[in-house]
Amino acid sequence: MKKKFQPELLKKDFPIFTRKIHGKPLIYLDSAATSQKPTTVIEAISSHYRLHNANVHRGVHLLAEESTEAYEGARKKVQELIHAQKEEEIIFVRNTTEAINLVAYSWGRSHLQTGDEILLTHMEHHSNLIPWQLLAKEKGIVLKFVPLQQESYLDMEAFQNLLSPKTKLVAVTHMSNVLGTVNPIKEIIKKAHQANALVLVDGAQSVPHMKVDVQSLGCDFLACSGHKMLGPTGIGVLYAKKNVLEEMPPFMGGGDMIKEVYFDHATFNDLPWRFEAGTPNIADAAGLRAAVEYLESVGLDAIHQYEEELTGYALEALQEVKHIRIYGPRDAKMKGGVIAFNLASIHPHDLSTLLDQDGIAIRAGHHCAQPLLRTLGTNATARVSLYFYNTKEDIDALVKSLEKAKKTFRVT
Repeated sequence: MKKKFQPELLKKDFPIFTRKIHGKPLIYLDSAATSQKPTTVIEAISSHYRLHNANVHRGVHLLAEESTEAYEGARKKVQELIHAQKEEEIIFVRNTTEAINLVAYSWGRSHLQTGDEILLTHMEHHSNLIPWQLLAKEKGIVLKFVPLQQESYLDMEAFQNLLSPKTKLVAVTHMSNVLGTVNPIKEIIKKAHQANALVLVDGAQSVPHMKVDVQSLGCDFLACSGHKMLGPTGIGVLYAKKNVLEEMPPFMGGGDMIKEVYFDHATFNDLPWRFEAGTPNIADAAGLRAAVEYLESVGLDAIHQYEEELTGYALEALQEVKHIRIYGPRDAKMKGGVIAFNLASIHPHDLSTLLDQDGIAIRAGHHCAQPLLRTLGTNATARVSLYFYNTKEDIDALVKSLEKAKKTFRVT
């Protein structure tokens, strides 16, 4: 018999949900910006500093060995989560943004030449756009963009037509942080590889919510952030195929990324440490490990299925609100738990402020995707983003608060 998913019980694992916001129970609908943290993650970070604090890789005393095991154990856990072939294919960075910049600075500067092309899409987060703009300006590289169909989906025919012998990299989000659209990544990777282009996948919004298997997908790079998947801020992951990493020069210089240093030259460390200069974020790696373990205990398949059901419920409920405009797919099977919308002429910031008075946290603004919002014909939207600790009751409270906001602004 299939076990019933119980978000109400899981919510009890998150201390922040004991808080009251303006006297109301917290309803957190902003997990695409950052997720909340379970007690096990908070305790893992605290325990590291209380009992195991020492630097990694450099000491032979017990604390150093324990700290190194925590750090490298986190790498092993991430490898297992995304099904990387080797541990050394997992590079720890601060966040998705740093992971993409690492690829742009190291791989991009050493492998791309004037006239080469990078193919992006209209739905990219600024983190998967600005690094390539900087590189294009420096190296004379051409950026091309895959447009949208029906304001929701990538135009795959246009994608095929934009691929050319000059295309060296395709950089694409797995799941849009505005539209919620889950892109056909496997198809994109297959077509890009047929054109001899590498593929970078922005997995910031997908890895926390569904099973992602980099070997099955075949991507060359994958970037994601710990803080969006129950982990702490300040720790993220770059996955890259080992043969690709071996051809990339170091991103930063300093301690731990070297083998031997002389006054006039140095030799560099093996993977993955070649790309992890200086003292790393050890405590937050321990927190990330605990976050992955928590996700595994709940089950990513169960999380994905529940969120799909909850997203469907939210879409139906929101579409009953008069004067609402929802952006992105209306089919919950075609998107993740992200719903961007505008309500009549109420500015999203005003709407967010009113919802906050009812203890409801949503996002308002351009969501670090200004070109996409211009394509949609707006400068800002409100955004609801769900995680497995949300419930149908949260959605009902949201709709009730939206109706109250309409009355405040005299929208009839």
